[in-house]
Amino acid sequence: MIRRNFIKINALGMLGASLSSFFIISSDLSKDDLMGKSNPTLFGDGYKLRKEAHEAFLKMKTEALKSGFKIKVVSSYRNYAHQNRIWERKYKRFIAGGLSPSLAINKIVEYSTIPGTSRHHWGTDIDIVDGAAPQPKGLLLEENFEGDGPFCKFKEWLDKHANSFGFYLVYTDNQNRKGFKYEPWHYSYAPLSIPMLKAYRELDVSQELQKAKLLGSEYLSQDFINQYIKENILDINPQLL
Repeated sequence: MIRRNFIKINALGMLGASLSSFFIISSDLSKDDLMGKSNPTLFGDGYKLRKEAHEAFLKMKTEALKSGFKIKVVSSYRNYAHQNRIWERKYKRFIAGGLSPSLAINKIVEYSTIPGTSRHHWGTDIDIVDGAAPQPKGLLLEENFEGDGPFCKFKEWLDKHANSFGFYLVYTDNQNRKGFKYEPWHYSYAPLSIPMLKAYRELDVSQELQKAKLLGSEYLSQDFINQYIKENILDINPQLL
């Protein structure tokens, strides 16, 4: 067989497999799955991921250990109730600190998602650090992954190897990116999260948020929700779109 024909056929086969996987995943997902309100089958010891993401994570964890890094999962799957507890805790704290409801919400969404919109609802995303390094009081801080921070070398290893296991940084340090701030600890298993995001985009997120009756939801204007969808949900690493 002529090589270019083989490459063409092989590429078409890979595309077909990818599309098949997308349709299978999409058809199996309900609105509750996408919004953290279902009870998915998850795997992991001290963390929870969907089966394929878990298997890929174990391979990455084993490889990292060969370089002296012991991957520690700080956060993985979070259901709607868990995300809502985070939302309410921060909302109450910021209000008690003197912020107006609108400013409190803007402060929350610098790093935390509105319940029902978190990628952590999918069982595909993880927040990770190096458990073999000294553990600072605040684990998930940008400074820990830079310069002489305790997770700097680990981040360098992730930059070089994580993609080969299917894991991609979600909220990059691209200066032109809007929405959530840079999170050097947050990785997503692309083979599952890409089709899940495509399915999520089919939901009427605005309507779902308006129905949710969240603490402070009366201050979620339509303009705010539109901007949140555009910037916080969709302005991510383009390799995850």
